Amino acid sequence: MVSEISPSTRAAGFWSAVLATVFSLAYVFGQIAEWLGWMGSGGGAENPSTPIGLFVLLTPSLFLGPAFLVLAVSIHRLAPPDRRVWSHAAVAFATVYTALISINYYVQLTWVAPRLAAGRTEGIELFLFTPFDSFLYAVDILGYSFMSAATLFAARVFTGRGLERVVRLFLTANGLLLPFIALQMYVHWLLWIAALWAVTFPGSTWSLAILFRRTATTQSPPVTSGA
Repeated sequence: MVSEISPSTRAAGFWSAVLATVFSLAYVFGQIAEWLGWMGSGGGAENPSTPIGLFVLLTPSLFLGPAFLVLAVSIHRLAPPDRRVWSHAAVAFATVYTALISINYYVQLTWVAPRLAAGRTEGIELFLFTPFDSFLYAVDILGYSFMSAATLFAARVFTGRGLERVVRLFLTANGLLLPFIALQMYVHWLLWIAALWAVTFPGSTWSLAILFRRTATTQSPPVTSGA
């Protein structure tokens, strides 16, 4: 890893990592509440969300997309030249992830949920977010499969010991969840292995926040005025 980065890269990396941690944990707590039946869905993993459940779950998830993308770009700026092919691949996969989930969640929050709350679901059946049995659920897990690929590539940037090793292990663990996320439509119980994302992803982003905070910044040369 490079020993120094620009102040703007350090700030973007740190704050995007912090925000990604906050948004991911907000989703995790919301999902636990959903599965416990606290938001009217009946509980469990296979019941569709209520309008309030969609709002609680998808609002932080919508903001997580751009936060993760900025974090991926910051990692690319942090990477040494011989590791930038991996960080560039991470940015590419993070971009696809962000595009897929942003379209999905924005449609759910602005179009589907209001009609669901009003009981006007005729004609939008294709867009209802039903776990394991809907078009947009398939889009969702495809998006998170791309996120896993992004973290797997990003892990290759970090080769050192100590904190870098922690970052590498969390990113790799999150990346290895890819088949369990992608294949849920066929084998539903894989969701419970994929749910380890609740540990591996916030662990990755929080350790990255600490790493960016500790990385030294380059000093800009002083500006001198002419005589």
